[in-house]
Amino acid sequence: MPSITLPTTVQKPSLPAGEETPKRDIIIFSDFDGTIFMQDTGHILFDHHGCGAARRHELDEEIKTGSRSFRAVSEDMWGSLNVRFEDGFKIMKKELEIDPDFDEFHKYCISNEIPFNVISAGLKPILRKVLDVFLGEKQSSYIDIVANDAEISHDGSEWKPIWRHDNELGHDKAASIQEYKAIASSESEDGSIPLIVFVGDGVSDLPAAREADVLFARRGLRLEEYCLENDIPYIPFDTFADIQKDLVRLTKEDQETTHGTGKPIQYNPRANFWRRASSKRGVPTLASIQASAAPPTGKPLIHIEPSFAQQAALIS
Repeated sequence: MPSITLPTTVQKPSLPAGEETPKRDIIIFSDFDGTIFMQDTGHILFDHHGCGAARRHELDEEIKTGSRSFRAVSEDMWGSLNVRFEDGFKIMKKELEIDPDFDEFHKYCISNEIPFNVISAGLKPILRKVLDVFLGEKQSSYIDIVANDAEISHDGSEWKPIWRHDNELGHDKAASIQEYKAIASSESEDGSIPLIVFVGDGVSDLPAAREADVLFARRGLRLEEYCLENDIPYIPFDTFADIQKDLVRLTKEDQETTHGTGKPIQYNPRANFWRRASSKRGVPTLASIQASAAPPTGKPLIHIEPSFAQQAALIS
């Protein structure tokens, strides 16, 4: 399985006591298709250069009904492509629409030393190319991408995903975030715990969302609907400007309450169990994480509360 080697936290400078109030680190994980971009990169390719929209919808139904795994269906979709990478990208560049406020949000993350990581079930070469073109290579280089790799023949006759995980998902986003946490320093030198944020749009994002302290769901899409139906705490957003505004608010509230030390006020016990376990016993198994989750409270919530872990345990 490919490893993740990029940093997830920003080291704080060592300062004499009393000179500066500690500031909590924030780590952001985000879906790509439907979240940063309004369209799905794979769907654009399949509809124009592969199986076509009608067949893609049929294959999507096989995933929804559970008759076939996501990985098996995806291999059929990617295998249907017959287009050179450069030619396929032309149609993506024409049809993709980036969130209107993502560029400014990304600059906000850079200026505030907030690591921003893409977690996707798509193919890394495509996602990197899209970010390079829409943001510029320099801005794109600040974004870490955790996705499946790919083997694409020069003539475009063969597109083969190289799956991150040997399971029916191909890429288990929750496992990737867990791996990311394990590799990173799980707690800062001053004992404070980073705030973990996840941004998504679809139900497929839920396994990753359960690893976060704060969940942002794009308004009006399936992830928000699922959260409402199952009383899962989340914060809705229309554009990344909303996320930036809420992050500023959450950071201010946390700073005023905790002074940037210890646990964040949006603390997710499930996620932070993982941090403690990773620092003491190495990488724990997914089964041990699931076993650690407390039962759901059943209390309907919209705003982020510490009970997010118990609510999110329903979707493991």
